[in-house]
Amino acid sequence: MRRVIVLGSTGSIGVQALEVIAAHPELFEVVGLGAGSRRAEATAQAAAHGVEHVALGADEAEQLVRTVDADVVLNGITGSVGLGPTLAALESGRMLALANKESLIVGGELVKGIAAPGQLVPVDSEHSALAQALRSGTADEVRRLVVTASGGPFRGSRREDLHDVTPRQALAHPTWDMGLVITTNSATLVNKGLEVIEASLLFDVPYDRIDVVVHPQSIVHSMVEFIDGSTIAQASLPDMRLPIALGMNWPDRVPDAGHPIDWTTASSWTFEPLDETAFPAVAVAKQVGRAGGIWPAVYNAANEQAVAAFHAGRIGFLGIVDTIRAVLDTTSAASGPLTRESLAEAETAARRDADRLIAAQP
Repeated sequence: MRRVIVLGSTGSIGVQALEVIAAHPELFEVVGLGAGSRRAEATAQAAAHGVEHVALGADEAEQLVRTVDADVVLNGITGSVGLGPTLAALESGRMLALANKESLIVGGELVKGIAAPGQLVPVDSEHSALAQALRSGTADEVRRLVVTASGGPFRGSRREDLHDVTPRQALAHPTWDMGLVITTNSATLVNKGLEVIEASLLFDVPYDRIDVVVHPQSIVHSMVEFIDGSTIAQASLPDMRLPIALGMNWPDRVPDAGHPIDWTTASSWTFEPLDETAFPAVAVAKQVGRAGGIWPAVYNAANEQAVAAFHAGRIGFLGIVDTIRAVLDTTSAASGPLTRESLAEAETAARRDADRLIAAQP
């Protein structure tokens, strides 16, 4: 039985993780919960699951990870504030089931330098799919990774069609039920850009060998192309409980974690190239990923400020990625080793620059 700390317990990932744990008491036991500011919800979860240790906020979550005995930490926190708990889990020797992609993207080599082989397990559906498909061959046999994207609510739109997009429209995702930031990121394709950076860091594959393809049905979660021309795809219904369960129990599968595809019903799966003119966020992400260092942190921080401004009615939808690019153009590269301090400084500067650029817009 694996003892699990669930961080971000009141969010979508955390709630589904607790459902998986409750359904499989022979495999898992919750020993700690971390939530943001939803004290009442976290307290109710603790009572329902018999959990003694509850943390509120990222700082308390980091201490929880360091002091509570556990086998697995599921980091489902949203945003770069999840970096501290990620580092704490790795430094404490826990297996880290990572849904908080931002902490790996922002932390980059700082996170990778701490992680032991097999300690960091992805929970994002795309990266879980890649991890599963990569079992089909050796690293030397991999030609490229193919990350799928639903295309979000504006799939097929031209850039000029997106000027008047409203926050409500941006949150109308056709497939997944996610929080405000992630859903907006899926609409701009920033989320896919972040996932490309995450894939390169997780699997040590260069950016020119990572492609994004639009797959609106969200059944094929990602693919690996091998040198002999074969492509291995992981397919399942769009249900995050499957990758969550696999992440917590890696490398073993959890029985009935998700519902299987009904092969007796006719269906069609389609794949389309990504329109990088309408959705340039992936190309920008590849640029910052290649640059490494503080640049992914700047990309992420600028995006978080721009998303907040969009939902506050201070910029338009296209202004989100435009703000990211403008901040990247105005940021000076930092020298020296990547540390928590240098990352914090870069993020603070990026947020300040983003706010200044947003305020200057007519």
